[in-house]
Amino acid sequence: MALPLLAAAAVAVVIPVVFYLLQSLYIRLRFKLPPGPRPLPVVGNLYDVKPVKFRCYAEWARTFGPIFSVYLDSKLNVIVNSSELAKEVLKENDQLLADRHRNRATMSFSRGGKDLIWADYGPHYVKVRKVCNLELFSPKRLEALRPIREDEVTAMIESIFSDVSDPENRGKSLVMRSYLGSVTFNNITRLTFGKRFVNSEGGMDEQGKEFKGIVSNGIKIGGKVFMAENIPWLRWFFAGENDILLKHEQRRDRLTKAIMAEHDLARKKTGGAQEHFIDALHTLQHKYDLSDDTIIGLLWDMITAGMDTTAISAEWAMAELVKNPRVQQKAHEELDRVIGTDRIMLETDISKLPYLQSIVKEALRLHPPTPLMLPHKANSNVKLGGYDVPKGSLVHVNVWAIARDPTIWKDPDEFRPERFFEEDVDVKGHDFRLLPFGAGRRICPGAQLAINLVTSMLGHLLHHFEWTPPAGVKPEEVDLTENPGMVTYMRTPVQAVATPRLPNNLYKRVPV
Repeated sequence: MALPLLAAAAVAVVIPVVFYLLQSLYIRLRFKLPPGPRPLPVVGNLYDVKPVKFRCYAEWARTFGPIFSVYLDSKLNVIVNSSELAKEVLKENDQLLADRHRNRATMSFSRGGKDLIWADYGPHYVKVRKVCNLELFSPKRLEALRPIREDEVTAMIESIFSDVSDPENRGKSLVMRSYLGSVTFNNITRLTFGKRFVNSEGGMDEQGKEFKGIVSNGIKIGGKVFMAENIPWLRWFFAGENDILLKHEQRRDRLTKAIMAEHDLARKKTGGAQEHFIDALHTLQHKYDLSDDTIIGLLWDMITAGMDTTAISAEWAMAELVKNPRVQQKAHEELDRVIGTDRIMLETDISKLPYLQSIVKEALRLHPPTPLMLPHKANSNVKLGGYDVPKGSLVHVNVWAIARDPTIWKDPDEFRPERFFEEDVDVKGHDFRLLPFGAGRRICPGAQLAINLVTSMLGHLLHHFEWTPPAGVKPEEVDLTENPGMVTYMRTPVQAVATPRLPNNLYKRVPV
């Protein structure tokens, strides 16, 4: 009995491997593929890639050229590392490369691509993209929600001031990540669900704890290696992985539907909807024929895309400011000249603070939150840089490498905001040298919201405080290495000593 089972298992493994080898040979003979490191059967180049992929790919570009191919889990991945090739991907061949590859986790999270982030390009994507551009992220709605953002930023300032004013904390450094994370957490829950799960004393209600648990579990699942993804012909053997995804999906849906029910009840009592995204999507559901799956998917798209990346961008910027006191001093001078010392900064002041805006641009240049963007999938055969990219291949744009290309940036590794006074460079997809939010059909629809919040956070932090390294640490010793992952967390969370610069009465939260 054991021998027939063993033979069947051997056949189940050997036949797919042989099929894969024949398919790989056919692709290599038919297409002129970009060069790249030699892959191993089945696993490809999986064991050649270093953990911090964007740095690894930038190194390989020096060997193989600005476009090369790697095989990951038997899938052909094409990496582009120059602004010219980025333009080919995101503009000239944009429609042919606008699909998404969904693994088991993202297939589950997006209900098979019924959201925006993981949807393939087509009628559904065009529809939900229109909802985002014209309705959810319109200038009118962003302005209506501005008081929420300003409230959360001033709450952060009040919290920092309270901590540094405690005699026991005098001269001690602060871990910035916790303060920045609180702003983005509270901001995104209020924008999407119209709820602040954290009270003024820092306590979190039960829904907030559940929400945080779901987000944390989602991050854990997103980083998990699903064996059935790597060995698809043995999926039956890893059936338990489906249970992990199903339980997470059900947990997320229970919370979302409970909050939606609360809003339905509130609308019946008041007779009107609020500006929050959950209310907006409810009122737009019939107008745009949106399914419940799409509404839930869009809400969680905004949460996952808008929470970590915003805090990450602000933390990198603060690390660079602590590391570069010259830049910090120039920012203080601009803020004192434009805002003064008898009032606090508002978002409406940002347009009058060009150096502050340049600091944000420079931080996004050196530390894009998604350095390889999300991969684009070819929906037909296409040519890039003179090479063939077969249908179904994944294409990655290494925006980190492009933003540090010495042929297009002077002193590319230097944090120097003044470069944006010497040349006007757009950050919202029109200039292919700087692509923190992508470009073309798949550009992040919430780019302006993210820019507004990061700029406001940095402006307040700089206006209210002077920031210096912890005792015994020199500015040049601030650690700027990255953790591996799809988004670039700092490996060592930045710490800094905050010294108040303004009268005490300007450190109060301005609640909505």
